[in-house]
Amino acid sequence: MSLARAPGKLVLSGAYAVLSGAPALVVAVDRYVLADSARAATFLTPEVRAALGDRAAPWFDASPLREGEQKLGLGSSAAILVASLAALELDREPALSDEALCARVYERAFVAHRAAQGGGSGVDVAASAHGGVLAARRKNGSLELTRARLPSGLHFEVWACSAAASTAAFLARIAEFAARDGTTHAARIRAQADAAEAALEATERDDGAAFVRAIAGQVAALTALGESAAVSIVTPELAELAQLAASAGAAFLPAGAGGGDVAYWVGASAPPPLFAQRARALGLSQVRLALGARGVHAAESG
Repeated sequence: MSLARAPGKLVLSGAYAVLSGAPALVVAVDRYVLADSARAATFLTPEVRAALGDRAAPWFDASPLREGEQKLGLGSSAAILVASLAALELDREPALSDEALCARVYERAFVAHRAAQGGGSGVDVAASAHGGVLAARRKNGSLELTRARLPSGLHFEVWACSAAASTAAFLARIAEFAARDGTTHAARIRAQADAAEAALEATERDDGAAFVRAIAGQVAALTALGESAAVSIVTPELAELAQLAASAGAAFLPAGAGGGDVAYWVGASAPPPLFAQRARALGLSQVRLALGARGVHAAESG
């Protein structure tokens, strides 16, 4: 019987606009779900059920993607799914390389995850399967993926918010806004898409200052999108911290759909003490992790 690990993720750029064809930047993080095919699952997620149907699912441990009882917004549903499918593939062929294992599970996980969640971009599945840093763009119902590098000389720091957020609920509110006022919705998404394109171009030029500007642009774009849709993508707490970051020449952005979960600092240096003090006063806590982690792979026992 087999053990497999799959990483969580952070969406660094392109939230919401990725659904309209803009590029997203997503990075795997070194917090992993472990799946063990020698043990029966004690809980079956909707995504695993969509992939396996009535077949037995492996036991999994997703606690590294949580802080106590709170989920961190690091893509646990995708990581659970990818790790579970990988453990079953390793039962059939234990010597699979990382690349071969990814090829076996990625498409199945992508389809099952979208089916269970009623849509979504699938970038979290891509990060869990492939690992590293990816530029992802929707094309003909699938994702076009390329390897990317984050600009050199930048400091990233991840903070967990005091409240968890529901991506599905936020997407539903944005869809309602689009149906109600298509013209304004298109303008808001266009602004976010332009900033997402700028972020991708900055990675290709290894231009850290341009990357920070593009992320700051997404703070403004997502704030406007949320205000128009009457949903708090950039919460008041995150907006205050974003202003503090801007005053230090940095940016502070919700990672993904916003509304809670996690946000990250990016700048030429670490946050000043005032930022960290205010973040903690607002109920945030720093999350220790590394970016660009290894994708799905076989794990050793013990």
